[in-house]
Amino acid sequence: MKPSISIRKALFDKKLLGNVLAGKTWHPWRVLLIAAMGEPLTDDERVIFTQLTGREREPLQCVEEFVAVVGRRGGKSRAMAVLATFIAALCKHLLVCGERGVVLLIAPDQKQAVIALNYAVATFEQSPILKRLIANKNSDTLELTNGVSIEVRAASFRRLRGPTYIAVIADEAAFWYSDEFSANADTEILNAVRPGLATTGGPLIIASSPYAKRGVLFDAYKRNFGPDGDPLILVAQGASRDFNPSLLQSVVDRALERDHAAASAEFLAQFRNDIEGFVSYEIVQACVGDHVEMAPLPRRHYHAFVDPSGGSADSFTLAISHRDGERIIVDATREVKPPFSPEGVIDDFSVLLKSYRVTKVVGDRYAGEFPRELFRKRGIGYVCSEKPKSDLFRDLLPLLNAGRIVLPKSERLVGQLTGLERRTARSGKDSIDHGPGSHDDLANAVAGTADLATSQPAPLVVTNAVLARAHSHLPTSRQSSTRVFF
Repeated sequence: MKPSISIRKALFDKKLLGNVLAGKTWHPWRVLLIAAMGEPLTDDERVIFTQLTGREREPLQCVEEFVAVVGRRGGKSRAMAVLATFIAALCKHLLVCGERGVVLLIAPDQKQAVIALNYAVATFEQSPILKRLIANKNSDTLELTNGVSIEVRAASFRRLRGPTYIAVIADEAAFWYSDEFSANADTEILNAVRPGLATTGGPLIIASSPYAKRGVLFDAYKRNFGPDGDPLILVAQGASRDFNPSLLQSVVDRALERDHAAASAEFLAQFRNDIEGFVSYEIVQACVGDHVEMAPLPRRHYHAFVDPSGGSADSFTLAISHRDGERIIVDATREVKPPFSPEGVIDDFSVLLKSYRVTKVVGDRYAGEFPRELFRKRGIGYVCSEKPKSDLFRDLLPLLNAGRIVLPKSERLVGQLTGLERRTARSGKDSIDHGPGSHDDLANAVAGTADLATSQPAPLVVTNAVLARAHSHLPTSRQSSTRVFF
């Protein structure tokens, strides 16, 4: 990648990018963008650079990675749109004949990705020169006449392989953890796009508010923030008002009063100390068996737990298990995603339950009487769980750590379990729940059925020695004529 014009000139030229990050409040972002693109700073700019990066000197070469840990309302999306525009329109790239370069904007979901694209489109349209480069625009792509496209996609590593990337911009990467795949979804996403940058030498840019102390954002911050970091990986950290002085201090103060831990992350750009991962991906994966679903067997006693839903928001889930000695086997799971008819789902679930000879399910107290009544009509009793969801997850953890539970093959289940978070409230009490933008309906059903199976007494194992002892304790006159049944 070779700039056709310095980014400093472009940022101050009203015919290029000077209308977008104009004014004093955008000065910190201009400093970081200039430094990240390898250009020198003035002495006054270097003071701001040191404050935000912990480094005395700018890199003086285009960095391979630029990571910005910024509080909410700090202008991340607009600044990243300007950087995307500069790379797409004002830089030359090593592309073979017929190859189209892509500036990729990744966001936690498609809705947020479209917002990022709209910022990029607005940046082009505010420039009388750059807007002439627009060839076509649709819901997820801005095509330029110079053979480059700006594309937005949701954070899903399965959909990012293939294109030649001239830059990848990851928006809100701290919130990429997805129950669709594994707890390391953010790692897999970046692993999927890095090869696309290999031939062009384009930068990887991550801009996000912080969250828990895990994931690619925290790893980059821990390894490279400050003077000892990799000189080609630039990490900046700043509170919302460091990047946006126009944000009222009173807004921040009130947020801190309401929830200091959450507001420290949201507005002060501090990684949260009150949140930690519930269980690692490796531990959960070690508990996954060879089956997707096991057929019901005679003389087995099965247990079932449901997590009901009204059909418009959350999934309706079911899990069935049995105890085998000291192990808990999760035989079958079901998940129906909305929209759906609850009565139709209960019809289907009842058929499955009866095939396992289950005449009673346990579930939460969701929606009052409706799931209980519908199950009763189909000959299935419904009992409300005595334990809340958080306690079920808590009691599941020892089974996972000890490898005493066998889970079915399900990426979604593994992702939901590894995406759970343990949070410490002000009172000091722990709770376990899913992270932002994630779900735990399937994990909840599995935790519930595991708890039911665990509560069942272990089956008596009768060995030859046990039979011999029992036989020896019978009266001598009856030893030859009495048979013992177990």
